[in-house]
Amino acid sequence: MGAERPARWTRRHLELLTATDTTTAPVCDPAALPRILPDHDLWDLWPIQEEDGAPSVIDGGELWMALSAPALGHPEERHHQARIRLLGRYGEEWEDLGNAFADGASPGSREWSGSAVRRPDGTVSVYYTAAGRRGEARPTYRQSVVETRPVLVAEGGRVTLRRDAEHREILRSDGRMYLPADETDGSPGNIRAFRDPGWFRDPADGRDYLLVAASTAWDDRFTGAVALAESRAGAWSLRPPLLVAEGVNHELERPHLVVHRSWYYLFFCTQRHTFHPADRAPTGLYGFAAPSLTGPYEPLNGSGLVIRNPSAEPDQAYSWLVLPDLQVVAFANYRAHQGLDLRQAEAARARAHFGGTVAPRLRLTLDGLATSVTTCE
Repeated sequence: MGAERPARWTRRHLELLTATDTTTAPVCDPAALPRILPDHDLWDLWPIQEEDGAPSVIDGGELWMALSAPALGHPEERHHQARIRLLGRYGEEWEDLGNAFADGASPGSREWSGSAVRRPDGTVSVYYTAAGRRGEARPTYRQSVVETRPVLVAEGGRVTLRRDAEHREILRSDGRMYLPADETDGSPGNIRAFRDPGWFRDPADGRDYLLVAASTAWDDRFTGAVALAESRAGAWSLRPPLLVAEGVNHELERPHLVVHRSWYYLFFCTQRHTFHPADRAPTGLYGFAAPSLTGPYEPLNGSGLVIRNPSAEPDQAYSWLVLPDLQVVAFANYRAHQGLDLRQAEAARARAHFGGTVAPRLRLTLDGLATSVTTCE
């Protein structure tokens, strides 16, 4: 694989950012959307993919995963209790298939976002983030990339993953290209990253890769990056980053790739409070495109912005994921309330304005470096 320089997301790009209908999602009310799991918050969805990238289908339903936690207390506390949930999707209907893994199976104290691919031997490679360490007295923010490969079982009209598969760390930040994500204290949005592994098979060489939300050094702080790892002979090794955001943003979450008309579209999510300075740009889905996996990447729409929340509802959705058919899924976050930052509000008020379920689906149109977003019919 050729060694390309990482693309750089710069302040010059953000100066080109404008609010247009083609990059703005329609207004929705997160708190009014039907909840898939009545007693649990749900966020960060991803399909179990086939090796060609399409969602896996069993008994007429797609298989999905998402993060979940009991819908209690302040919504921000969900990150301290997150578990990966298995879901079935039948058109617009969802079925809860329970926690994906047995209690205590993960090497972390929580399970954060990842990706999954169904293998020809009937197993599913689940790549996810182990946050903290199993058995720790209080939640820490140490992050490692883990793989488990359970057998997929479909019996009696119910789909499960067998509980006897090993969970093993396959990637760790190296401390050179990528800063270690090993903080014991912090809060979401204010910590270094080495998480959100996104599986990708490059059609150019047929090999497997992982994209990882990472951090690199910048001045006396850190900056967001999209790390790349490649699989050789069953082992994963880190490569130079595809993208860095020095001086722009310190958190490029849930990176993923979609190949469309021979273009490689690199997408990631970020929030308005993780820009330098905060609120320099909106919470949204951002992206770059290139003629090959390793670049050279250029920002979409000049600025990198692909989908933003509307100005009247700046936090209505988050964690967008673009599927191979260009549908876009996300979760419903906060409804605006009297100019308050609900992440910092008291628990009852934040809870009353939190979605914690699947947001209305969107659809992208991609034309080279230009994009536009519409609602799904």
